[in-house]
Formats: sequence, structure tokens, C-alpha cells
Amino acid sequence: MGRPAKFTREQLQQAALALVDADGLSGLTMRALASRLETGAMTLYNYVSQREELEMLVVEAVLGKVRWETDDRLPWHDALEDIAIALWRVIRDHPHVIPLILTRRSRSPAVFEVTEALLRTLAHSGRSGARLLVGFRAVSALIMGAAQAELAGPLTLQADESPDETIARFQALPPDRFPHLIEIATAATASDAETEFRASLSLLIDGLRADAAPLA
Repeated sequence: MGRPAKFTREQLQQAALALVDADGLSGLTMRALASRLETGAMTLYNYVSQREELEMLVVEAVLGKVRWETDDRLPWHDALEDIAIALWRVIRDHPHVIPLILTRRSRSPAVFEVTEALLRTLAHSGRSGARLLVGFRAVSALIMGAAQAELAGPLTLQADESPDETIARFQALPPDRFPHLIEIATAATASDAETEFRASLSLLIDGLRADAAPLA
């Protein structure tokens, strides 16, 4: 009978996520993780053998935090809104992890459960096959895109430029040539990320509802 594991998978996940939250993806190294867990780097090779496995631990740690309403009596569009907002909130709390969520595919049930929940709500709109896939990709793109946009700022930032300075730069553009850029720069001063995301999600769901097929 082998020795019991010194670390649980959850301990490894949370320690790896803490490193990424604090230092970005460059801070995720076997040596740094070992230091955080107060063990030797060689010990960790009993659990993970390469960087890709470390990155998958981080993705699992983030997506495992997502919680949503499980009442099957909810209309599909309300359930979809609930899951999408829950997922977006978790992702925006860990912005350094966005590139990993976009590029890493995990075999973790925690990751599959979020995906399946989104697909299930969309399937309840009458979608299947390619239409289900397109709906899923549209919702996923909004969630990830909104989180990335918030990380970048309300408008495109220049190096060493604050969001307020960026907005002022856009507002100083010639109004006869760029009236709408000036308009959204001004709107950005009174906007907030959650309000924008909810409004964007509402637009998307309205489109999905209009395109929904009646269930037999």
C-alpha cells in the first residue's frame, strides 16, 4: 500500500492560482509553487510533470468556483443569464487566468460541468447540433471578451496612460470626424463593468430568444 498523498489536488490548485493572481502567468513555476507549499520542487513532480499540468490546475481552480442556480423550473433564458453572470464574475476576479481558459482544455469534471450547464440551458431553447454549438460559442465569446475588455480598460490604453487620461485623449479628438468615438469615451466615464456586461448579455439573449425553436 503506497504512502498517502502529501497534497490534495485542491491544495495544488489553490496554491497555483494564488501565484498567478499575485504574479501573473510568469510567476507560475514549479519552484515558486514548491516554495508556497513549503516543500521541495522535486516533491511536486509526484503530482505534476510539466508546466501544462500546472496551468490546467489553475483553470480548474477558477472554473471550480462558479456557482449558479440549479432550479430546472427557471425559463432557459433566465438560467442562461444566471450561469453567464456567475462565470463572468469568477473570471474577472482572476484576469491573469484568461489566456489559460482560452487555450487550455481540461479533463476535469469541474470544467465540464460549467460547459454542460451552459449547453443544457441553450438546448432548452430548442437548439441542437450546429445551432447549439453556435449559441454556445456566442455566449462564451461574450463572457471572455467582456472580461478581457475590462482588463484592457474602457478604451485602448497607451503605455503609462491611466484610464482617465485615455478617455480625455479620445474626448479631445476632432468632433466633426470622430463624433461617436467621443460619445462612447464620455459614456465610459459613467459606466461600470457589470452594468455593461448585463446589458450586452441581455442583447445577446434577446437575439437567442428570437431565434429559439419551439420544443416539441
